[in-house]
Amino acid sequence: MRILWLALCVLARLWPGALAGCAEAGRCCPGRDPACFARGWRLDRVYGTCFCDQACRLTGDCCFDYSRACPARPCVVGEWSPWSGCADQCKPAARVRTRLVQQEPLNGGEPCPALEERAGCLEYWTRQGQDCGHAFVPAFITTSAFNKERTRQAASPNWSADTEDAGYCMEFRTESLTHHCAMEHRPLTRWMQYLREGYTVCVDCQPPAMNSVSHRCSGDGLDSDGNQTLHWQAIGNPRCQGTWKKVRRVNQCSCPAVHSFIFI
Repeated sequence: MRILWLALCVLARLWPGALAGCAEAGRCCPGRDPACFARGWRLDRVYGTCFCDQACRLTGDCCFDYSRACPARPCVVGEWSPWSGCADQCKPAARVRTRLVQQEPLNGGEPCPALEERAGCLEYWTRQGQDCGHAFVPAFITTSAFNKERTRQAASPNWSADTEDAGYCMEFRTESLTHHCAMEHRPLTRWMQYLREGYTVCVDCQPPAMNSVSHRCSGDGLDSDGNQTLHWQAIGNPRCQGTWKKVRRVNQCSCPAVHSFIFI
């Protein structure tokens, strides 16, 4: 290819206009466009009609200067916006974050990634400031990674910065779950794939899911004797739900990350 390029450069000096290509024609077209052509040398060493459309890379009939005249430019997106609030109060809902396209892809460049992400959420307080956490049955859970994002004051105004409560961890043995859990492939709900029957999972109870008066999380099963079947539901996909039985309460969760969740 290097020898071919040198030969074409020599030809350009001896015969001006012989190398007419995409740059001279001023053409760079997306997709397959039969009208996007020029006269000149092709990369397969044939002189004649050559193309300056994106599909010419696949068909092998690009003009010799296509890569230089029509460089591929990937899509460029901005930073994620902050997460929105929950779409509703006192019941499972969704929060959203978005990002904008700063540069559209050109000439076969990397396409744009997802511009919107949704994740499950649950608000514990009405717009009037009333606690509605007692109504949350069954237990609503999400990945423990979400615990890094939420703050005590943001979702639970009754928790003061001076309140110190380490919370607690509930261990459950999963008895059953719907097939919808294994079908989740979205980035923020992929954690549902790791829910399995027969496995022991850890669920952390922390503010603001922890009630500021009872210091318990709704659906924690703390009063069950271990033989009672309890119900849970994944936040972000209401069809991902199942049953489990209480194993024990411990001070700190020690399950593997994929089997660690939080009440929400």
